[in-house]
Amino acid sequence: MSASAYERLVADIRGCRACVVAPAGKPLPHAPRPVVRVAPSARIAVCGQAPGARVHASGIPFDDASGVRLRSWMGVTPAQFYDERKVAILPMGFCFPGNDAKGGDLPPRRECAPLWRDKVLAQLPDLELMLLVGQYAQRWHLSRRFERPWRTGLTDTVRDWRTLVHANARPVLIPLPHPSWRNTGWLKANPWFEAELVPELQSRVRLMMP
Repeated sequence: MSASAYERLVADIRGCRACVVAPAGKPLPHAPRPVVRVAPSARIAVCGQAPGARVHASGIPFDDASGVRLRSWMGVTPAQFYDERKVAILPMGFCFPGNDAKGGDLPPRRECAPLWRDKVLAQLPDLELMLLVGQYAQRWHLSRRFERPWRTGLTDTVRDWRTLVHANARPVLIPLPHPSWRNTGWLKANPWFEAELVPELQSRVRLMMP
């Protein structure tokens, strides 16, 4: 893709209003603000769920305590993490979807991934590592990799990380829990994650972050 075509794609994403003008269900309850950071040279992609309210306000993904935890898992500095030439940040939904009745974030909008995901990924020829943060990203990408619906729960998927890492396919897929403080209990209940998976993740990231 030429630089001008790539720039048009990113501009189209940032100007997307599909969840308001052609919603799959109820329209987005606020003005869209797609958040995406990507460049064709990126070797790592962080594939999360969707921006939260804070990111909707700031436009900066993982600009909170969960971002601090995620960067510690990866072993990178904020400057490295936000260098889109190296790290693409591609949530399953580019806009904050709003809150549910309990105050939690709603799932990613259904319009977003079918519209944009394959188009963006097709323009990342150097992508070597994808971090699948949470069940939405895991189901989408693993269903395509294995050509079947992926219904395995998050804990079992993350626990099976070695199978995914050592599969003979590129980019390498590494499943992660969401780094939110809400998952602190999960991390305590699954100490193998930080003892075994995190060192492997950091080792692979270091190879791509000279």
